Amino acid sequence: MSEMITADLVDLDLSADTKEAAARALAERMVAQGRVTDLDGFLADVAAREAQMPTGLDGGIGIPHCRSAHVTAPTLAFGRSAAGVDFGAADGPADLIFLIAAPAGADDAHLTILSSLARQLMNTEFTDALRSAGDAATAAALIRGDEVPSGGEGGGAEGAEADSEGAEGAVSAAQGAAGSSQGAADGAAQGAAGGSDAPGAAGGSEDTAAASAAASADAAAGSTAPAPAGATGTATGTDGSAPAQGATGTDGSAPVPAAGPASGERPFRIVAVTSCPTGIAHTYMAAESLENAGREAGVELVVETQGSAGFTRLDPAVIAAADGVIFAHDVPVRDKDRFAGKPTVDVGVKAGINRPAELIAEVRQKAARGEASAPAHAPSGTPVERAGDSTEGYGTKLRKWLMSGVSYMVPFVAAGGLLIALGFAIGGYKINKAPSVMDHFVWTQADSWGALLFQIGGVAFGFLVPVLAGYIAYGMADRPGLVPGFVGGAISLTINAGFLGGLAAGLLAGGVVMAIQRIEIPAALRGIMPVVVIPLISSAIVGFLMFVVIGKPIASAQKGLTDWLSGLTGTNAILLGALLGLMMCFDLGGPVNKVAYTFATAGIAVATPSDSAMKIMAAVMAAGMVPPLAMALATTVRGKLFTPTERENGKAAWVLGASFISEGAIPFAAADPLRVIPSAMAGGALTGALSMGFGATLRAPHGGIFVVPLIGNPLLYLVAIAAGVCVTTALVVLLKGMRRPSPESAATDPAEQSAAAPKGTEQPVAA
Repeated sequence: MSEMITADLVDLDLSADTKEAAARALAERMVAQGRVTDLDGFLADVAAREAQMPTGLDGGIGIPHCRSAHVTAPTLAFGRSAAGVDFGAADGPADLIFLIAAPAGADDAHLTILSSLARQLMNTEFTDALRSAGDAATAAALIRGDEVPSGGEGGGAEGAEADSEGAEGAVSAAQGAAGSSQGAADGAAQGAAGGSDAPGAAGGSEDTAAASAAASADAAAGSTAPAPAGATGTATGTDGSAPAQGATGTDGSAPVPAAGPASGERPFRIVAVTSCPTGIAHTYMAAESLENAGREAGVELVVETQGSAGFTRLDPAVIAAADGVIFAHDVPVRDKDRFAGKPTVDVGVKAGINRPAELIAEVRQKAARGEASAPAHAPSGTPVERAGDSTEGYGTKLRKWLMSGVSYMVPFVAAGGLLIALGFAIGGYKINKAPSVMDHFVWTQADSWGALLFQIGGVAFGFLVPVLAGYIAYGMADRPGLVPGFVGGAISLTINAGFLGGLAAGLLAGGVVMAIQRIEIPAALRGIMPVVVIPLISSAIVGFLMFVVIGKPIASAQKGLTDWLSGLTGTNAILLGALLGLMMCFDLGGPVNKVAYTFATAGIAVATPSDSAMKIMAAVMAAGMVPPLAMALATTVRGKLFTPTERENGKAAWVLGASFISEGAIPFAAADPLRVIPSAMAGGALTGALSMGFGATLRAPHGGIFVVPLIGNPLLYLVAIAAGVCVTTALVVLLKGMRRPSPESAATDPAEQSAAAPKGTEQPVAA
């Protein structure tokens, strides 16, 4: 981190009382050093990242961070607050605040800073030294590794952290050795064995990473600094002596810890996986915490960090030799089946940080009792249970289950709907009466090609409800839920229960499979459970419930909904269009947006949809096009109100909006939600209402302006979109114009930007 932080980027008397003010104070130092070119634009990117998940960590630490187009070089600024600043940590305000900035697209640099810092922060001597540093130069040197707190494991923290990102580990480990030879060895072992998840990590393989860990640990016994491990996985001290006992070779096995068991007794071996939603700080902090606790407990513990930069799988031999497994994660463990059949502790990532010793003790107790996780072919838990916080309520889980089904259904909707729409466009409105193309197809007749497209689209539409049901069940019970889910969805079509029946069938199938998986099964039968028993029993139960118990009521409800939609006219239709427009623009591709879109696509997911259903589809697509188009127009007519990056995003928003991709407005909403989102909702509501009022219809579920020829009343449809875009643009310009523009955002040409920027910075050329 030698080039990432200097004394000028340190504020030991940070007076900010909010996280926004703290970020601004530290960012201003970056601007002064030419590391950031647009203060407000950069802070908007920091705020957008903070909105995804709080960056406060236990122990009085805040690490706001982001990748930004306004950053010229990877940079770390540090502030120390006497009063503390709330960054959302459970244990209260942070007094140590690290603002991390990386250029857009510089993933490796971003992750290097974050993962390195995260591991250092697990060393209490490091944080204590920062809290007691008397001047900025000393604090910067501590963070860079020029000065290392003395004693124990902390000495090699830098080696551990940088080693997790690749070849930088050798240099940082040497720096760490200045404090303590044993600490450096331990730190390097942690980095190589537990943190080598980035591409290009030491040697490029798990074998070499483990060998590097062992070599560094052994070398510390007889030298001041660890010798980097060679390709063969051996190491010697500076005197050329052979490796000490416990060194590992190229087989990838873990080193014997310093606090191991008595001579001749094999230590208990644990493999662990850590991961968090962002794959950065908590991932590596949990790894560091578990490794430290493992050494204290005298066990061999190797961690696979599944971070944002990807991960390197543990050597299968290491997993096979392990006596237990610890999962500390908030997102699904990738390739989890590798660890099946072993005593397992499965917790959230913060448990790995806060109580690692308890987790190690728990997995040892499970091993002593002979408890083991489910075999690979019958995974325990569900995808939703394996992801996210274990304290999530069933409402949150239910939304995730439903969104799982919808996400897999949408491609079928898009493909089938567009094919059917093209069939009507080519063959005319009576194309649905055409005979099968297997019996009648003339290569030179347009009607035959229209019939072909229509019939292919109809087949694609036939999968909608089964796919919806199947993948709702998949979200609940993983692969075993697919068979009963698809069967239940197909039955829903058979009994005319439609979309609502598919929802019910998916939930039923997932629940039945989850119940079956909780039954204790003799070991002799486990091999046939996923192939025979679970599909047989679950399909029979779901089929019985759909045919005999709930199918008829759901079919009646589906018919009632269809009749109600078909009867919508006048004011009722306009109000429905306005409501759908509000929903489409509320979260721009989020759950509320998806509910409105799913409601619309469900109505046209039949061979002959009603006129009302096609009007709803038209209103939904029109409203969804408004936000990105309006942002594009606003950045064109009043560019001074937007940052250079937003003006660049505005160019792309023209295409995204025209293609019905509402997410094109997300960068603007993230940077200024209080002005952008209400404006977008107002324009979307107007467009939805006008579209319904004009009676515009749409058979295709996607396509934007590219399917305008397939729209009923296309001219009035475009008028509705234009009206909504103008309203949203006017509101955004008005609201943004009421605030005082910053010098950075006001500069619209290269000369103005150069004048507004600190000397030595490179300003992007404005659009």
